[in-house]
Amino acid sequence: MLTANTKIDNNLIVGKVEPRIFGTLVEQLGRGIYGGLYDPKSSFADEDGFRKDVLKLVKELGITTVRWPGGNFVSGYRWEDGVGPQDLRPRRLDLAWHSTETNKFGLHEMEHWLKKAGNLELMLALNMDTRGLQSALDLLEYANIPGGTKLSDERIANGEKEPFNIRLFCLGNEMDGKWQLGHLDAIEYAKKINRVAAGMRQIEPDLELIGCGSSNHGMKTFGEWEDTLMKYAYDEIDLLSCHAYYHTDPGELDTFLGSAADMDRFISEIVSCIDAAKALAKSKHIVNISFDEWNVWYQGSEPSRVPEGIDNWPVAPHLLEDVYSVTDAVVVGDFLITLLKHADRVKAASIAQLVNVIGPIMAPENAEAYRQTTFYPFAETARLAKNGKVLKEISNIPNLENKKYGTISMVDSVSVQCKDGSLAIFAVNRSIKDSISYQICLPEKENYSNILSAMTLHDKDPLAKNTVNNPNRVVLKNNESIRLNKEANMIAINLPEDSWTVINIK
Repeated sequence: MLTANTKIDNNLIVGKVEPRIFGTLVEQLGRGIYGGLYDPKSSFADEDGFRKDVLKLVKELGITTVRWPGGNFVSGYRWEDGVGPQDLRPRRLDLAWHSTETNKFGLHEMEHWLKKAGNLELMLALNMDTRGLQSALDLLEYANIPGGTKLSDERIANGEKEPFNIRLFCLGNEMDGKWQLGHLDAIEYAKKINRVAAGMRQIEPDLELIGCGSSNHGMKTFGEWEDTLMKYAYDEIDLLSCHAYYHTDPGELDTFLGSAADMDRFISEIVSCIDAAKALAKSKHIVNISFDEWNVWYQGSEPSRVPEGIDNWPVAPHLLEDVYSVTDAVVVGDFLITLLKHADRVKAASIAQLVNVIGPIMAPENAEAYRQTTFYPFAETARLAKNGKVLKEISNIPNLENKKYGTISMVDSVSVQCKDGSLAIFAVNRSIKDSISYQICLPEKENYSNILSAMTLHDKDPLAKNTVNNPNRVVLKNNESIRLNKEANMIAINLPEDSWTVINIK
């Protein structure tokens, strides 16, 4: 068995873990909302048509923010379509996913669902492609002004006396992507940001606005897009978005397990772009990162999103319903480790998506919702790390040679001083063949005496999955190998190959 060791230094704080890091994206896509969050005809629905089984799992998952209504969908969305009496709302073509949008689920339904899910925060995405300034101003008046104006009074007439008080807005979605309806180049987009941001802040100066960074690390315009956007609109945005999806090819699990190394480099390079722009602008304003789309997504394995036949515009079709394996969950756990390691600059993040559509929760039409394998690392990380402080680690870890991502560490880990005073350690073994004995020197001047939990996600079959017929095939299991040496102030634990582990001590 190989060995690795890490020393945790609680004198060096990387950053606070903002609750917003544990957000999600919910898009009007496939069965993400219709059949996921909202399904009035389901036997699992409550009086508002929301699936109670999904709400229960969302609370367990630990979600804090919801980015909505997209995603690509937002670039053709008219928010007015989703307010007012449901039976009077128009049906529209959704060009992003070649579907029909019924608009039965709109702003009021989302706000009501957020309350039922635990008073979650809305990260509202604005249509910056086919719409812009006036639409944003109208939406802000409708949602946030207490009353006494045309649009705020319409909200009241539609059943919501109190304003929604939305504070966090995405200024578009993946604006660098030519697949985006109404795609703009970097200069056009930056100038549009200036106009929209200035107008919105004439209504409410303290809004938090997110500008669109590169859609992924491999975009040909990556870096150049950020430089241009920052040059023209640095002082208008508070956060810059990052998006990244990864998947494995057959027989390439070892390569796939290094995916978080790419995410780590992506974040570091975005930080460099932001800080260079700050220096050039001679600005005191600080821009941080919203990694508001990330996940494992098997894009190449899905059929075309455009069904055959130009007249085929289905309502809530089965799209992008990936079923995740053990290795997928390990990689998701590693993405969370990476986000935490950059807690000084990553201030918001959204796993994409939540239910049915590439999500940690599956809601079958005629069966109770269940946890995908990816549910477990997210829920445990959110439970322990939220509002904690990330501590500096000094590590001596064997390396792996990854044919896609180069030389990477065999073990990736992060330590968090939790809000309750305990210590949480999250670790991934990226090797597909070797287990490792992981020794951790605990922070000095701390007297840890109790192992609260030590759990590992691992299976002899790395492709094992949870399904509707076997929803508990893959779960977290106690790791009985952990040992606490109080005299040496250290712990040791065995990390199986291709595994994610969480340790909580106090």
